[in-house]
Amino acid sequence: MPRIKGPRKVHQYSNEFKVTAVRLSHLPGVQVKDVAEELDIHPFMLSRWRKEYREGKLEAKVKKALDPKTAAELKRLKKLERDYARLKEEHEILKKAIRFCSEQKAKSSRS
Repeated sequence: MPRIKGPRKVHQYSNEFKVTAVRLSHLPGVQVKDVAEELDIHPFMLSRWRKEYREGKLEAKVKKALDPKTAAELKRLKKLERDYARLKEEHEILKKAIRFCSEQKAKSSRS
C-alpha cells in the first residue's frame, strides 16, 4: 500500500509529558521501548528525553516554581555532582595508571 504523501504532522510535547515519560522509563523492570510504544512515540525520542533529563535540560514546571535562591542552589548542587563524578572517574584512571607503571617498573627491575 503506497504511503500517503503530504505534510507530516509534527508533535510538540509538553515538558510535563516528557518528564512523566522519563520517570516511567526509570521504573524498575520497565524497558524504554515498552514505555515508548505505549505512549506512541519513537524509542529514540524517549532516549533523547532521558539524556536531556540527566543533563538537567528537561525539568518539570514544578521545579521552576521554586524561589530563585533555591533554584540557584539546586543548579549549583547538580554542577557539583557532575564535577564530583568526573573527578572520581579521573581518580580511578590515575590509580590504574599508577598500578600499571609500578608493574612495569617491577618487571624491568627483575630482569
